[in-house]
Amino acid sequence: MNAKEYLADVELAWCPGCGNFGIRQALAKALALLELPAHRVVLVTGIGQAAKMAHYISVNGFNGLHGRTVASAAGVKMARHDLTVIAQSGDGDLYGEGGNHLLHNIRRNVDITVVAHDNRVYGLTKGQASPTAAQGYKTKAQPFGSLSAPFSPAALAVALDAPFVGQSFAGDVQGTAELIAEAVRHGGFSLVNVMQPCPVWNRVNTFAWYKERVFRLEAEGHDASDRLAAFVVATSGEDRVFTGVLYRRDGPTFEDRHPVLQEGVLADRPLPTAAELEPLLSEFA
Repeated sequence: MNAKEYLADVELAWCPGCGNFGIRQALAKALALLELPAHRVVLVTGIGQAAKMAHYISVNGFNGLHGRTVASAAGVKMARHDLTVIAQSGDGDLYGEGGNHLLHNIRRNVDITVVAHDNRVYGLTKGQASPTAAQGYKTKAQPFGSLSAPFSPAALAVALDAPFVGQSFAGDVQGTAELIAEAVRHGGFSLVNVMQPCPVWNRVNTFAWYKERVFRLEAEGHDASDRLAAFVVATSGEDRVFTGVLYRRDGPTFEDRHPVLQEGVLADRPLPTAAELEPLLSEFA
């Protein structure tokens, strides 16, 4: 399939100029680069503007609850670890409500790719500051500015030794596509944080703002195997905003380590009979 064939022929309910359009194009290009049949891919989303993507890409789709995107994706992967599972949602969904699921599935090293639309606001619910908003960022809900320090998804992922951590800019569609494809190819938990301007609610972190600050790690000789160097870059502030592969390592996935999943696809296994369950149930009588 080519990239256009992955784009569902539906009306898109995003605002003009939204960074989501670029991410949709990048995701379709990534699937084409990977040469993945549509029926072998599951796109799991949560709630929010970014989460509408499950309806806009022609693969298997699942909308979960707000903040449960990663948990739902992990469940799909446990049942069908023979499929490619991509969890994709907004920064509020993944880092706010869903932060706990993100943390523990990095620890487990479930083989899913998480693509975050990071626009620093809750775009569906009138622009409140998201966890990644800068301290002091003002909105109608935070007229005195956000009082909390910003959450750094890249720093968290490196600190937890996630196997693949990358970041891209929605204005660079080809670069984002290549990074997503690389993340999917890499075994284990992969996080791709996509910096996505919101022209309606976020008038600070615009396309122009990013273009003045974005730089590619590869161009500066960054060693993605150096965890300490990756952490330094992830915590270096916003004068310069990195794109590319920040950190990468190899290692067994949760599915590799799980004895039941090693016996085959869970969904293909026959259900136990009542007679087989009786000894187990009697233990709790």
